[in-house]
Amino acid sequence: MPGRNARTIWESMGLRGFLLTSWPWRGLSYVLSTPIVSALVSVPVTVLCLPWLYLVFRFIGPQPIALGEVVLVALGGLALVVAGSPLVALPVAQVERLRLRLIRADPVSWPHATTRGRGWIGWLHRRYTEPGTWREVVYLLVVSLAVLPCAVVFLTLLMVGSLVISPLVVEPDAPLALGLGRVSTVSEALPYALLGLGLLPVALYLISGLAGLHGALARRLLSGASDDELRSELVEISQSRERLVNAFEAERRRIERDLHDGAQQRLVSLILQLGLAKVEMPPDAPGTESVANAHEQAKLLLTELREFIHGIHPQALSDLGLPAALQELADRSATPVKVDCTLPERPPSAVESAGYFVVAEALSNSSKHSGATEIQVSAKIKRNVLTVEIIDNGRGGADSGRGTGLTGLADRAAAIGGTLSLSSPIGGPTTVRAEFPCSPK
Repeated sequence: MPGRNARTIWESMGLRGFLLTSWPWRGLSYVLSTPIVSALVSVPVTVLCLPWLYLVFRFIGPQPIALGEVVLVALGGLALVVAGSPLVALPVAQVERLRLRLIRADPVSWPHATTRGRGWIGWLHRRYTEPGTWREVVYLLVVSLAVLPCAVVFLTLLMVGSLVISPLVVEPDAPLALGLGRVSTVSEALPYALLGLGLLPVALYLISGLAGLHGALARRLLSGASDDELRSELVEISQSRERLVNAFEAERRRIERDLHDGAQQRLVSLILQLGLAKVEMPPDAPGTESVANAHEQAKLLLTELREFIHGIHPQALSDLGLPAALQELADRSATPVKVDCTLPERPPSAVESAGYFVVAEALSNSSKHSGATEIQVSAKIKRNVLTVEIIDNGRGGADSGRGTGLTGLADRAAAIGGTLSLSSPIGGPTTVRAEFPCSPK
């Protein structure tokens, strides 16, 4: 089976047929079991923080607190944390090393030296002076806060699961709320179920990615790997990141193709059937209004599904290449866009896709926030490097750190060896420039 020889969930995500292996479900088990560990850890961590909690209640209480008491309690709390946190972190770290086997085939090495024959004093001295112990204390804080992203994962799964099973639980007398609307019949719920099935692979990839990130951080803090081993792994990751990007891009295309040829076609067929049923039913029939409503909701859902599919991977990019895809973006933009894109040859698919999404994000940001009246887009290949540049005449002042979406694109560019820069002085113009090295043929 594909993915059987992968050593980590990261490696398995880069293989074809990832969703058919056990890795997504192992990643899901890892993510969903993390809140249990967080809840168990919160009890001793709360006990260690009791002196500081006492200070908080004294500060907000009606009676004044003396400076000497503040200093005494704060120092006592710090001493309690320093003395007690390693004793809590050691067993938690051992549990986490075992739990990492869910997303990593290789066991995590033991970071502590043996202390046989030295008694409890020697054991404590060794543990409190080892760097590995204090890395485990840091991980204690990490696992305490990990409940927040895990809660997001749980809500995402709940939403997707609700969409999938909606046709099975909907009742005429009790309309079911599904976020985008309310349904009361199976025919109304069926489009949402198809949308849920389409989102399920995306959710599994996101969950697996979260599990991989948490697992990588946990292994870095909990393992006893030497610097040479870590450096070797970093080189291996650097060499394989382009393959991972290519595999993920191929999976995006497969999801887009499945949604286009599967869910969308079924939804079109459903709309036709509902339209025929609406025409054939007498105007005064009891179910005429429900069928008409279902027909309108299905058409709205088809529009949303087409926009969703286009966002995953545009068909024009696959069929006609980057120049045609950029021109399509320009035609769809609310702001006039001039495109200058003449490429001597098609760049690699990962580079082509990265360049397209940089332009798409830049056009979206410019139309929403810059107040520009004209945007210029250029793309060219020189010395085996694809350079994409977007310039608008807006008010400027854009910041990639304030949620413009360019930060994620910069990470995506870095994954294939590219760079992304933003220049946006107050008063404009704003220039987004991305460079992607094209692999030699």
